[in-house]
Amino acid sequence: MKKDLHPDYHPVVFRDASADFAFLTRSTATSAKTVEWTDGNTYPVIDVEISSASHPFSTGTARVVDTAGRVEKFRRRYGRPAAQTPEEPA
Repeated sequence: MKKDLHPDYHPVVFRDASADFAFLTRSTATSAKTVEWTDGNTYPVIDVEISSASHPFSTGTARVVDTAGRVEKFRRRYGRPAAQTPEEPA
């Protein structure tokens, strides 16, 4: 196997500040910021905007959007005009 072919795979903490949730996993991602984890070790931390703790689908706060009428509205606005009957020859 070739040396130095694969990126460094190391423990990293991913933190979702909006939900006050963090988890330790392994990743090739890196960061200059660090955090002390519950085991006493210091790991690089990557802040994420959304995680399973704050995603609406995972938390059960997802809303069902009613799409009835949207296609018709689109067709009215951007679609072809109503079919016109061809003029009859005189």
